Amino acid sequence: MTDPTTGSVDIDLLAEPRLVVEPGVAARVSAVAGPVLQGLGYRLVRIKISAEAGCTVQIMAERPDGTMQIEDCEAISRALSPVLDIADPIERAYRLEISSPGIDRPLVRRTDFERYAGHLVKIEMAVAHQGRKRFRGHLAGVEGDAVRLHRDDIRSDEDADVLLVMEDISDARLVLTDELVAESMRRGKQAERELKQNLGLAPPSPPHAKKSDPAKSNKPKPKTLNKPLKKPLPKNTKKHRLAAQGLPGGEFDPTEGD
Repeated sequence: MTDPTTGSVDIDLLAEPRLVVEPGVAARVSAVAGPVLQGLGYRLVRIKISAEAGCTVQIMAERPDGTMQIEDCEAISRALSPVLDIADPIERAYRLEISSPGIDRPLVRRTDFERYAGHLVKIEMAVAHQGRKRFRGHLAGVEGDAVRLHRDDIRSDEDADVLLVMEDISDARLVLTDELVAESMRRGKQAERELKQNLGLAPPSPPHAKKSDPAKSNKPKPKTLNKPLKKPLPKNTKKHRLAAQGLPGGEFDPTEGD
């Protein structure tokens, strides 16, 4: 996958490992999907397995610059579906859903915590920090292997600022706020405009115009596509489809996918 403004691939961002990963069955799906996505030029964000419609496997993905289009979902579906059929990581029928992370997205890599500094997040720890596992507050940057959080859920005897080791985080996601929506909309419009200019579908920006940073671009809404499987669904055959998602990312449950 190439950067629409430079035509080059950001290898470092593409190969950056996830610090927040799934356990159980979702981990088996991740082991199959991750290399396929990276080979196509996308980054795996999250695997979520739910009981919706019997069983649904949701795979969140994005380009290294944080953008995602319907065409990207189509490309991933075509490449990944047959690989999952062969690997068979789930021993029952399921539906496959490919989507972008959305606005209130999970934060799974170091660059995610850096990119969204200043925004409100909620974090669940796998290893308790100072006797607690759940935190909420504004990201205040990354220091070494830890995330600095300015908490808004403190009691009178607690410090407002804490350092949370990234590898001890089991789940972290942005909280949907007006500021986050506004910034996501702005970034989404910039990414769309730059892509059209690169394809010759829109006039170039004037010389004095400031170009956006593709490493900080983010699409505002999850991009999904519905695509039914043509073959029937016997007991041990998997049915794949892409389904539309709403803006909110659902309940905050770090055990999803077990």
